[in-house]
Amino acid sequence: MASRRILKKNVNYITEELFAECLINNMLIPNVDKNKANELMNEILKVRNDFICRISHTEPGSVKLFYKKFQTDFNAKIKELTDAIENLK
Repeated sequence: MASRRILKKNVNYITEELFAECLINNMLIPNVDKNKANELMNEILKVRNDFICRISHTEPGSVKLFYKKFQTDFNAKIKELTDAIENLK
């Protein structure tokens, strides 16, 4: 159970950093589309909730494959979100 706890903390940390970056862009950088930034912040929160839920409900039997798929899905989604944050300007 400790590894699940650590994984949840890592997911929270990464999504909190992305949310903060988006918020800073929204508040401090001129010429940023406010609506697009707000939608992106909502998407970050949805991604966080989805992945935390996935950690809590591990598929029995194929745990190793589950976490490999989890890692690839999470990395792809984080890459997508970081690209979207870069394109806010």
